[in-house]
Amino acid sequence: MPLNTPITHWPDKTVWVIGASSGIGRATASQLHARGARVVVSARTADALSTFVSQHPGAVALPLDATDPQAVELAANTVLAMGRLDGMVYFAGHYNEMRSDAMDLADMLRHLQINYVGALRVLDAVLPAMLANSGSGSGSFISLVGSVAGYGGLPKSLAYGPTKAALINLAQTLYLDLHPRNMNVSLINPGFVETPLTAQNQFKMPALISPDQAAEEILAGWARGDFEIHFPKRFTFLMKALQLLPYPLYFFCVRRITGA
Repeated sequence: MPLNTPITHWPDKTVWVIGASSGIGRATASQLHARGARVVVSARTADALSTFVSQHPGAVALPLDATDPQAVELAANTVLAMGRLDGMVYFAGHYNEMRSDAMDLADMLRHLQINYVGALRVLDAVLPAMLANSGSGSGSFISLVGSVAGYGGLPKSLAYGPTKAALINLAQTLYLDLHPRNMNVSLINPGFVETPLTAQNQFKMPALISPDQAAEEILAGWARGDFEIHFPKRFTFLMKALQLLPYPLYFFCVRRITGA
């Protein structure tokens, strides 16, 4: 039984994709556009958004820095003034490798502001209006993009992992609150995807997939009515299995797998 209302029909829906300048966000916005959705794309890079709109007629570009509260409020008001907002997907993210012997507090706080607090700001700005429009079976939805790095502590993930763990918890709580109000909530937990963020990794990334493959997984998850959309499963199921281990075994296995 699906935990959400399956979404397969897109031509009558308006979706705000935040973090759409590259990577999974751009690929997902592109696939939504191809299926007939009205797509509003936001990111800090205005030039990339302009390129997207030129390649996807009918899409709307709305530059946004999610760390700026006033900018978020203004952008949300602009989107809501366009009419009914059916979906919001928060892809905006920041990632740098970090270990405890090289802690960079300023960068840790930047991770927090972009990855987590930015999502809170957008939710605060759009959720009241989306709830007012959520009817039975309407398929209105919110999707937050976490990561398998949020499942448990990992080497070099001192700054990134905790923000994704927070998003996972947030999505679970939102589901409990909003599902009875006829709103879909989904959590997207990717493994390794070939994006500008992961390009900095100096290690071989297992089960690496393309942004287009990731976007296909996301739309398939929405079509199934999944709460958690995780991929590629040959990798994410391993990460899930690690969480079932007692801590001595968990730490041993993570060290063996990562070489840390």
